[in-house]
Amino acid sequence: MMIDLNADLGEGCANDGALMPLITSANIACGFHAGDAQTMRQSVLLAQRYGVAIGAHPSFPDRENFGRTAMLLAPDVVYAQMLYQIGALAAITRAQGGTISHVKPHGMLYNQAAASPALADAIARATKDIDSALMLVGLAGSELIRAGERYGLTTREEVFADRGYLADGSLVPRHEPGALIQDEEEAVTRTLEMVLNGRVKSRDGIWTKVKAQTVCLHGDGEQALAFARRLRAAFDAHRIEIRA
Repeated sequence: MMIDLNADLGEGCANDGALMPLITSANIACGFHAGDAQTMRQSVLLAQRYGVAIGAHPSFPDRENFGRTAMLLAPDVVYAQMLYQIGALAAITRAQGGTISHVKPHGMLYNQAAASPALADAIARATKDIDSALMLVGLAGSELIRAGERYGLTTREEVFADRGYLADGSLVPRHEPGALIQDEEEAVTRTLEMVLNGRVKSRDGIWTKVKAQTVCLHGDGEQALAFARRLRAAFDAHRIEIRA
């Protein structure tokens, strides 16, 4: 069995340098919620040093709230914003002799696209128009995955090591109880359940099916590095290969 372990980087967190060797895919902020041209280049160089797959992490234009504000934007506006952000990271990566491999939306854009066919379509269309070889990463079972499949993109269904789930397979909103899993043992156990058995227990105690192709590890948590090492050890113990 194989699994990809990804993290959102280039967002101003001090853990990036230590976290990069522990992951297989990096989702690099493209300036709309965090980061800038210099941090993008630094993140690309760091990923190349450790052989980590480079991906774009586009967002709503919301630096004030770290991309976590709900927005109602026309699909054509979102499409243009995706071209702008993904294209910027692709150019910076190409200048360093590399290529980007995937696109994973950030924050509220990610969550809204999981439920909105129109928003998901705009993201998938922009991804394909930049490079049809790019993979599209989205919440397992979401509209974003379905949109990527409609456009003929390779998709990767994502689960979260440290987030709570609702019974419909969506994430518990961050402002609600149970949104974040703070206990490392519980987070590891839940992650193994998703990867090995394709299911997760929701906040309400209901088992929900999920398809785990890539696991997101948030790099901005207080114990991010310790948890990353513990999760890697758990995968090794269960003979789960870590690969981008």
